[in-house]
Amino acid sequence: MTLLQLAVLAVVQGFTEFLPISSSGHLVLAPVVMGWPDQGLMLDVAVHVGTLGAVVVYLWRDLWMMVVDIFRAFAGRRGPGLKLAAYIVVATIPVIIAGLALKTAVPAGIRSAEVIGWSFIVFGVVLYLADRFGMTVRKIEHLSWAGAIYIGLAQVLALIPGASRSGTTITMARVLGMERREAARFSMMLSIPAILGAGVLEGKALLDSGDLALQATVVMAAGMAFVAALVAIVAMMGWLRHASYTPFVIYRVVVGAAILYLFV
Repeated sequence: MTLLQLAVLAVVQGFTEFLPISSSGHLVLAPVVMGWPDQGLMLDVAVHVGTLGAVVVYLWRDLWMMVVDIFRAFAGRRGPGLKLAAYIVVATIPVIIAGLALKTAVPAGIRSAEVIGWSFIVFGVVLYLADRFGMTVRKIEHLSWAGAIYIGLAQVLALIPGASRSGTTITMARVLGMERREAARFSMMLSIPAILGAGVLEGKALLDSGDLALQATVVMAAGMAFVAALVAIVAMMGWLRHASYTPFVIYRVVVGAAILYLFV
């Protein structure tokens, strides 16, 4: 794989992972549009791990609060970070179960242009409706156990290529009345265990392979994805201070229609 291919895939992943426009859909389509061979699941996971680093850097205060409050719990003191960590665990369980089932049934994953095209459109419209009519009164600290479960169930839909993990979780958070920036923030928190789990599985396979060239390629791709993702996160959170998710919805519908027209 050339440096150009690596750079394109890393930047595509970095800019799309935390925007509600489906990073997995873009990663499947990128080689199709560019006329390259499919990069495979391992490189997909590598660039996802790069974006994981970006979200850890951006949310370090929240993560530190959770770590501190988890240790304080052993001394009988409960803080908001403990409940937040518990919500993330609860919201992650459904996608772990569904993801393992899907990996068993379809080891190579679903990589269909038609599925991606329709997912872009349908889930984009649902996001618009949730964002347009949902209240904007709740913050993360107002989240309930039921809300965490609902968002976790919505994350399962992200296993459909083109649905978008951030898109489905943000949509459900907006349905529950969470503010736009808070919805995006909780969605990013949920990405940590999801990406970490996939990264550990593929990382073990990479180390076991003993392929030093492949290992260097993976590290380089992850690094470039990290930089692109950090830029995208800062830009999106700045945008959401004063605006809605409508531009992302328009993008999804236009791209979805183009996919169906060109590749189906």
